[in-house]
Amino acid sequence: MPLTPLSRPLTAEDAAHFLRRTAFGATDEQIRALVGQKAQDVARDALAFDQSVAPGNPFDPMQGATPGAALQLGRGAWLYELAYGPHPLREKLALTWSNHFVIATDKVRNVPAVADYLNLLRRHAATRSFERFTLEVAQSPAMLRYLDNDQNRKGKPNENFSRELLELFTTGIGHYTENDVREGARALTGWSYQGGRGNKQYLEQPRFVYQPQQHDDGKKTYLGQSGALKGEDIVRIATSQPATAIFVSRKLHRAFLADTPDDAAVQSSADTWTRTKGDVMAVLTELLASEAFYASRSRIIRSPVEFLVGGIRTLGQPKIDARSLLNLAGTAGRMGQVLLEPDTVKGWDGGREWINDTTLLLRMQVAAALTMGSKAPNLDTPPSLLALTGQERPAGAVLLSSLKGRQRTYLSLISPEFQLA
Repeated sequence: MPLTPLSRPLTAEDAAHFLRRTAFGATDEQIRALVGQKAQDVARDALAFDQSVAPGNPFDPMQGATPGAALQLGRGAWLYELAYGPHPLREKLALTWSNHFVIATDKVRNVPAVADYLNLLRRHAATRSFERFTLEVAQSPAMLRYLDNDQNRKGKPNENFSRELLELFTTGIGHYTENDVREGARALTGWSYQGGRGNKQYLEQPRFVYQPQQHDDGKKTYLGQSGALKGEDIVRIATSQPATAIFVSRKLHRAFLADTPDDAAVQSSADTWTRTKGDVMAVLTELLASEAFYASRSRIIRSPVEFLVGGIRTLGQPKIDARSLLNLAGTAGRMGQVLLEPDTVKGWDGGREWINDTTLLLRMQVAAALTMGSKAPNLDTPPSLLALTGQERPAGAVLLSSLKGRQRTYLSLISPEFQLA
């Protein structure tokens, strides 16, 4: 059964909720623009993004004097796009997929490979074909390098990517055997890349290559299907499993509905996934217009990056100088979220893992810098409590309303209502 669509026109709190979840946050004007609209129209409009980017991005990773400096500039460039870009939902989805198809820049260490990977996530952010998305990720030099499939050769199979394809990217644990991992690795032999290897070639463009002499063309059996299977077959079989529909739908629900998703709602999205053969756009269009989405309030702890970007967007995207933005990207790392470098191959756990004494103090410092510090942007018209908390009359409204603009904005940014989306 599909998720039940929301039938009422959007209220002001509905509109604020939608933008907090899909755009990190919004101004009062942006919230008011959605009031009275149909949920289905709002979801479709938000998902109708193209690949345009924010003008005037001050960061160019290709200008990095070392691999480390270049990758730091790349994180700054992405934070700028997250905060100032024209398509926040596309960036939210790219951030979500970067925590699904995980790579780590400390191993990849090639600027064009990382840029191509990020653009791939953007291009397939609301993909019509999860199979095609997974195939392109699998053949990207960044993923080939990160999970060592460029070392996967006939007679000497490397199982790293084959294992994570099942465990983390498609079915999840419990739906495959060790033999499936071995046979998958055999089928994926011969996929590699040329160019961009080594610290001195960190600005050189790598490209995917198929090396037929390194491919094991013998018979294989994978998830119950047998034949002279190739890498493309392995991706097709893995992405079409019923378990994949549930596993990836749960990831989408964690991104947009709740840190701990409702099993019945996940199953509804999985049914849509199966019916549409992995059409993520169809799943998201239904999900973001559903009663379940609008009923799920304050059930997601914002990640460090979402907290930072949410603050900037809610304040009306004030101009922040390049050095301060780079510092914010570093602060997100100290709060546990280095862009394009999750802690492990399984990605950030999220939820309560984002919050501890140290990270809460850092969030308070960021909020103070955005509102009270010497370089804080000028807030001629402070955001309303609705924009800051998603509620027209939040708990503590009387106290907050009695404070001046900067104090009220600071206390709202560190409140549970802001930190829970």
